[in-house]
Amino acid sequence: MIRFYTAGESHGKGLTVWLDGFPAGLELDVAFINHHLARRQKGYGRGGRMAIETDEIEILNGTRFCVTTGAPLSLWVKNRDYQNWTDIMDPMGQAPDGSDEKAFHRPRPGHADLAGHFKYGHQDLRNVLERSSARETAARVAAGGVALCLLRAFGISIYSHVTGVGGVEVDRSTLPTSHDAIEARAESNDFRCAGPDDLLTAMKARIDDARKEGVTLGGRVEVVALNVPPGLGSYGQWDRKLDGQLAQALMSIPAVKAVSLGDGFLGSQVDGSQFHDAITFDADGRIARPTNRAGGLEGGVTNGQPVVAEVVMKPISTMLKALDSVNLKTGQAEQAHFERSDVTAVAACGVVAEAMMALTLANALVEKLGGDSLEEMQAHFKATLAHQPCSVAKGG
Repeated sequence: MIRFYTAGESHGKGLTVWLDGFPAGLELDVAFINHHLARRQKGYGRGGRMAIETDEIEILNGTRFCVTTGAPLSLWVKNRDYQNWTDIMDPMGQAPDGSDEKAFHRPRPGHADLAGHFKYGHQDLRNVLERSSARETAARVAAGGVALCLLRAFGISIYSHVTGVGGVEVDRSTLPTSHDAIEARAESNDFRCAGPDDLLTAMKARIDDARKEGVTLGGRVEVVALNVPPGLGSYGQWDRKLDGQLAQALMSIPAVKAVSLGDGFLGSQVDGSQFHDAITFDADGRIARPTNRAGGLEGGVTNGQPVVAEVVMKPISTMLKALDSVNLKTGQAEQAHFERSDVTAVAACGVVAEAMMALTLANALVEKLGGDSLEEMQAHFKATLAHQPCSVAKGG
């Protein structure tokens, strides 16, 4: 079983990632993982923090010469901005004498501030902000990079693309016709969107208008895993259903408020004959699916189709045009606290969604194949595919 945990604060020294359950013999491509960390920092509408940080991993434990030993892994991502916050965020220093200019008591609607006050009793809401900040997703992308290294060894790849920002939505009929072309188009622009140029112009204008108004925008992202073998997950118990695991993993991303697998949202609008994927034969007599509205999962188990999920991100809670709130210290009605923020981070959300899908699929792969080393897993994989009942003789 693959497990991962993160630790660290937004303006603390850095982010720690701990991972367990990865097989021995897996080479970690540090440049590949750092590439994904850099992708998370990009996107039109991001704020000033991205100009400060240059996220890179340092492997602390669990490898020799970048090859896993089967022991737990730990990674480190340094916060360069910590040098500007040392007196405020020193984990071992003395608390300020009451003149802490970074303390705040006005919770932001939609953020964890008020919930954290109720949960832990924090009066200074910075204690909530620092851990609940989306800065933590850099650690997730680092962990996801390790998972992607494992998935690559089995031919599995994952990509994402933005399908809408602030109500400016992609017309799917205008998208390229292949997965490779969609990914290439999305990676070629600052919106990580595969739509045509006029749509990107409209997205830019929408984001620019929101920045001028002092508000933020949400959006939609589609994340796709290719070459996922059938048979991952199980319908045997509720918590082994892979669609449930994917939904939980994706919903855990900060600001994500809805997840759909395949065309799940469409299911409330059409009848079954228009929604379910017919089962047919291809030209070689193999089982084929002409559509993939199920998103590659039926009964909580992968069916050999691409695994597809749509993630809906709400507008970021921190806004220059602040909403009404209260001051927990004075008991007075005031406007919500403002902290440096993005106008939108939908493009980055896609990269984080890739990481969470990678970690979930990697765990399902380990569960399916077993083995303590990559060599064992690959041998089991080859044997499993050889015995997979993927084809039926036509007319048999």
